[in-house]
Amino acid sequence: PALFMENARKGSIVSRANSIGSTSASSVPNTDDEDSDYHQEPYEELYKDRRRRAHTQAEQKRRDAIKKGYDDLQAIVPTCEQQDFSIGSQKLSKAIVLQKTIDYIQFLHKEKKKQEEEVSTLRKDVMALKIMKVNYEQIVKAHQDNVNEGKDQVSDEVKFNVFQGIMDSLFQSFNASISVTSFQELSACVFSWIEEHCKPQTLRDIVIGVLHQLKSQL
Repeated sequence: PALFMENARKGSIVSRANSIGSTSASSVPNTDDEDSDYHQEPYEELYKDRRRRAHTQAEQKRRDAIKKGYDDLQAIVPTCEQQDFSIGSQKLSKAIVLQKTIDYIQFLHKEKKKQEEEVSTLRKDVMALKIMKVNYEQIVKAHQDNVNEGKDQVSDEVKFNVFQGIMDSLFQSFNASISVTSFQELSACVFSWIEEHCKPQTLRDIVIGVLHQLKSQL
């Protein structure tokens, strides 16, 4: 009986211990699941925060680049210089900067076209001068090659006689056809005389006649 009582007492103690252990185990929360949820939520928040910061930085860089572009335009384009001193150093609006830049680019295009036309004209002038230079060099060379050319030149006296003969012939017809009693009559007759006596064929015949007369001098 003593042994039976001892065994019963031990069994009761073990049973109560097991009961207490199971109760304690059931009352303790599942720390593994909670730790997993705890770590996942901060990670998602951290990822979103990083994306938000990256987007903000990219947007700020874009705005800074645009601002720098407008500032550079305002500094480079002469027409963007501030003319109104009453507003101090206030910058022009973006719309005005763009419009002034467009106007200045159009002005540069016109100036470029004008300069191209001037360059084309100058090139033509240079080409003409080169042709004149070549012709002049050929004339000088031909004159140098013909050393006896000077011996056959007509004297100034003969040239004057030819001119005098032509003028005398013209004066005879002029004196016979033109009335000089008044300026009005002179003006009325001189044009008709020119049309009749200064035709190319008439002048050619006069020159030929004078040359025949002075043939002995030539």
